[in-house]
Formats: sequence, structure tokens, C-alpha cells
Amino acid sequence: MIKNQTLSLQDVVVQGKGNIVSDMGGEKVMLSVHNGKYYNLGEIGGKIWDSIEAPITVTQLVATLVADYEVDQSECEQQVISFLTHLMDEKLIGVENQWAI
Repeated sequence: MIKNQTLSLQDVVVQGKGNIVSDMGGEKVMLSVHNGKYYNLGEIGGKIWDSIEAPITVTQLVATLVADYEVDQSECEQQVISFLTHLMDEKLIGVENQWAI
């Protein structure tokens, strides 16, 4: 049985290629050319998307969000990992284990 990959705070994430992203009323929306689906990333999801333009660890991403928003670090970690896992499942981001680099 193949298990789904899970994200950790040490993983490095980066935007996938082949997505058309636009700002609409303060929120990011995206069209995946690969799978033909539209996504509304929202305001904070858009901030995450912009932050992963270049490879970044999940830990660094969480630190950026905690500094920019009034959010508990533990809650932020859970929400960011959940959001990134969804993007990963949809093949919208690339993920590398930092220790394997």
C-alpha cells in the first residue's frame, strides 16, 4: 500500500509550473493548466503562494506568517501544513525533504 506523502516543517516547498494566477479583489485565484481546475486561494492563501515563489522551508513560511498576522504559531503550523497538503495533492506545488538535499 502506498501512503500519501505528508509534509513536515523541515520540507522545502515551491510553486509548481503551469499555473495562471491573478489578483481579484484582494484574493488570489489560480487556473491550473495541468488539470484544468480553478482555485480561489483567498487572501492568506495568496500570501502563502507569493511566499513560495522561490523554495522555502515550511518553518520559514510559518515564521513569516506569524510575524505578519496575529496568529498562534501552533495553529499557524497546522493550518499551513493543511493548506500546503491540499496544494500538494492537487500537484500545484513541489516538495523536497530538506535533509535529502
